[in-house]
Amino acid sequence: MSSFSVTEPSNRAKWFAGTMVVIYALVTMVPLAWIMLTGFKSPADAISYPPKVVFEPTLEGYVNLFTTRTRQTPEFLEANPPQNWRDEIVRQYDMVIVGPSKFGERFLNSVIIGFGSTFLSVFLGTLAAYAFSRFKIPLADDLLFFILSTRMMPPIAVAIPIFLMYRQLGLSDTHLGMILLYTGVNISLAVWLLKSFMDGIPLEYEEAALIDGYTRFQAFYKVVLPQAATGIASTAIFCLIFAWNEYAFAVLLTTGTAQTAPPFIPTIIGVGGLDWPAIAAGVTLFLLPVMIFTILLRKHLLRGITFGAVRK
Repeated sequence: MSSFSVTEPSNRAKWFAGTMVVIYALVTMVPLAWIMLTGFKSPADAISYPPKVVFEPTLEGYVNLFTTRTRQTPEFLEANPPQNWRDEIVRQYDMVIVGPSKFGERFLNSVIIGFGSTFLSVFLGTLAAYAFSRFKIPLADDLLFFILSTRMMPPIAVAIPIFLMYRQLGLSDTHLGMILLYTGVNISLAVWLLKSFMDGIPLEYEEAALIDGYTRFQAFYKVVLPQAATGIASTAIFCLIFAWNEYAFAVLLTTGTAQTAPPFIPTIIGVGGLDWPAIAAGVTLFLLPVMIFTILLRKHLLRGITFGAVRK
């Protein structure tokens, strides 16, 4: 008789599971691939029906994304020939490049606000989670539930009060205001995720460090934080994804100085309407930082998802 294990999957089960994972990955990658391809289409190819899979690639979308253009008379165009390949692209619409667009500024705002709020959320969340995990805090369960309850309501429910408060405090359309707002929203997620990681770190490690002469802060910094690195990385990914993609508060509270990329990208106008290749190019570039950040921390993310699933 052949040996059989109730825990080891059969070859058929492995093949079926692998096939389903590949199919799922392909299905989820189709929209991303289509967006990336649209960024290299001309405006006519981008809106053609039926959609074009085979097309002549062009960088027109990226040129329109990063430049501001204006229409000129034939006499002006004849007197000022194209100076580079970007000028040649816009000349087919009788336009000239007059300067850079605002996409670079909006993208930089997203970087500052997204990573700034993520750092602050993880920093404060780590300290709060450590306190809830290690110290006896009166009404700790009630406080944790209150922290979690801030995540239950939809953002639009508090949009008007926050708008009025920010206008009174002078925080509207500022980097600091958006960082504080996203931190306030993300900190509940950070506390709850990190507390589970702190609870999984044996208390005996800290007690041994304290016996060896470490202070409480030294034990936290040199013993607890390295053990919680997986949870901190996982939490940072989730906090960054929210802050990076948030749209409602960014539309309501920012107009220029601190406006992020999500509310700016849909407003890109081309000849005769929305410039879909430029929008697709902007979306493609907007996806890269979070994608790279997640790939760099993917090992920690996988460990963080499965952390505590099996305990000995």
